[in-house]
Amino acid sequence: MAGDPRPVIDAAEAIVRSLKGGGKLLVFGNGGSAADAQHVASELVNRFERARGALAAIALTADASVVTSVANDDAFERVFARQIDALGREGDVALGISTSGASPNVVAALQAAGARRLQTIALTGRDGGAVGRAAAIHVNVPSTSTARVQEVQRTLLHVMCDLVEKAFV
Repeated sequence: MAGDPRPVIDAAEAIVRSLKGGGKLLVFGNGGSAADAQHVASELVNRFERARGALAAIALTADASVVTSVANDDAFERVFARQIDALGREGDVALGISTSGASPNVVAALQAAGARRLQTIALTGRDGGAVGRAAAIHVNVPSTSTARVQEVQRTLLHVMCDLVEKAFV
């Protein structure tokens, strides 16, 4: 990203197109990124700053039974890809969040989403790594400090929520 707002705008526009077309946002990540995924889904389903209708967003991190059954019976690398296979439809958006850019399960989910013709967005840190390369739209926070990446990612996610919400009020 390095100061270029275009990837953030492109990401918000892709989400708006999907939602206006009857699609949904599927968002996922590990650890703090899992919490951010749930945060974004709640901002869209409920509200960010304005009263408006509910928007379709699902955090793939939120169903512990699904996550742990896939991790146990298949592989942890498949916990999000399996849900993309089950829930993703052409026209939906898959948003993968990875501070390191190296999360194999986020890469696998973005690849599964691309194969199913979902729009793919990566929100990454460092140089973006394999996660950034797996997405059509790449929003990168080019820092090696995990704390700084997470702080900026949360701000960028709020910017995206604001842009999306403005399209529906």
